Amino acid sequence: MATTVTTALSTQEKLLRARAASSKLAQLSTAEKNALLLAMAEAIEAHESSILAANREDIERSGLEGALRDRLLLNSSRVRDMARGVREVAALPDPIGEILAEWTKSNGLHIRKVRVPLGVVGIIYESRPNVTVDTAVLALKTGNAIVLRGGKEAARSNQRLVEIMSAVPGVPEGAIELLDTSTRQSVHELIKARGLVDVIIPRGGAGLITFVTENSSVPVIETGAGNCHIFVDASADLDMADCIVINAKTQRPSVCNAAEKLLVHESVAAEYIPRIVQKLIDAGVEVRGDGKTRTLAAALPVGPTVEQEWYEEYLRLCMAIAVVADVDDAIAHINKYSTKHSDSIVTRDETNARKFLREVDSAAVYWNASTRFTDGGEFGFGAEMGISTQKLHCRGPFALAELTSSKYEIVGTGQIRP
Repeated sequence: MATTVTTALSTQEKLLRARAASSKLAQLSTAEKNALLLAMAEAIEAHESSILAANREDIERSGLEGALRDRLLLNSSRVRDMARGVREVAALPDPIGEILAEWTKSNGLHIRKVRVPLGVVGIIYESRPNVTVDTAVLALKTGNAIVLRGGKEAARSNQRLVEIMSAVPGVPEGAIELLDTSTRQSVHELIKARGLVDVIIPRGGAGLITFVTENSSVPVIETGAGNCHIFVDASADLDMADCIVINAKTQRPSVCNAAEKLLVHESVAAEYIPRIVQKLIDAGVEVRGDGKTRTLAAALPVGPTVEQEWYEEYLRLCMAIAVVADVDDAIAHINKYSTKHSDSIVTRDETNARKFLREVDSAAVYWNASTRFTDGGEFGFGAEMGISTQKLHCRGPFALAELTSSKYEIVGTGQIRP
């Protein structure tokens, strides 16, 4: 049943193969799925040199620099991380077949609600080749076929990774399909494939997500851009705040859980803003700020901000700072401007912390921790399909459980409805 990627097939042919594969995948036992995943991890490690060669070609052709180049780049460490993530998914409990509820009616009907695969999952994403592996293995673990539409800048890396995973003996033909990236036509065909595809997951910038959600006839699980905030409260441990802010902004600025905005309580702003601005500048961050911030850091190069910028996800070494009156002002600011992804408060005041955790309307809300932890692997999910910022079906990092639906199984002894 093993196969390599056949790029000559049309999108329709690939979708039909994925639909056929989904029936076969749904019948695999947990042991069979885990064996395939472990074999995929070994194959990825064994083919590291060809993966890196394909990625080098992508890098050379892309012309990308800075954070965008980093999103595309693979190295030995990142390939090993891919393989490790596959093994972590294999080690996780299989949600398929889990009994969610079970009861017996007075008429003797026994009813139970069980988890089942979604069927065929389509994902549209940009740049990061690790997404190809993460999403494919999560789909396989949950008995779903997956149709991948990556970005053209990662075309060779994605092609090689799909070839390697699809060639593992026992993987049904069509279980992992990769669509053409040379034109946008494949995106249009995928999001209009109602009946062949059960759900679409757009993962990338705000423009991509908006386009898919507004044009898809297939149900969409919306992953969100990350305009993430950190609020340094009046009682914050400022040394702790320094560490959290610098980590959240600089550890990997090209990803959606990197912090983009910093809010500082007015009672500590005079002390804290000059020191954190200097630390950010020393870390290579471009700093922008509201009027109060620029006044307090007048001796430092802090650029002005415009209203629209407070809504913006920078995805680079840039951070905007604003002074707020109190925790209520911080919450109001975040709920107005954020993308409802990840936001954090640094404080010693438990009352303020609990208020922040309760009232900030985001998928992940932190107290004294970096926003960079909003990640499937960091949450113990092995990998993730993305970070959902919507409220229906799933929210936050979503992985195995969220790639399932449910059905009711009813067992009777001849009952008829009176």
